Amino acid sequence: MIKKTMQKIKDKIQKESSVTNEKKSELLSLLSVLESEITKLSKIDSEHAESITGFIERSTHEATRQNKKPELLRLSLAGLTESVKGFEASHPVLVEKINNICTTLANMGI
Repeated sequence: MIKKTMQKIKDKIQKESSVTNEKKSELLSLLSVLESEITKLSKIDSEHAESITGFIERSTHEATRQNKKPELLRLSLAGLTESVKGFEASHPVLVEKINNICTTLANMGI
């Protein structure tokens, strides 16, 4: 399920005409590293990994939609940030990449 959702997110970003090629490359690179980290987490806590993946999908949707809804983007990013709290010590790369994605998507939603 995680790989399928991550591929769906990557496909959406690649097809999105409102996202610059530079931002697409940045996001796709972050997502590749993040997918590896989420896969590792899923072996320990699959439910939590699914939750994080869902928040990534929601946040990406909100940041790339034509008629932006800043409050929905803010809420989805807050959920994504909250979903990785407590993993700083055990999965520092996961937390770092989530923070990077949140920043990138927030900037796109402006």
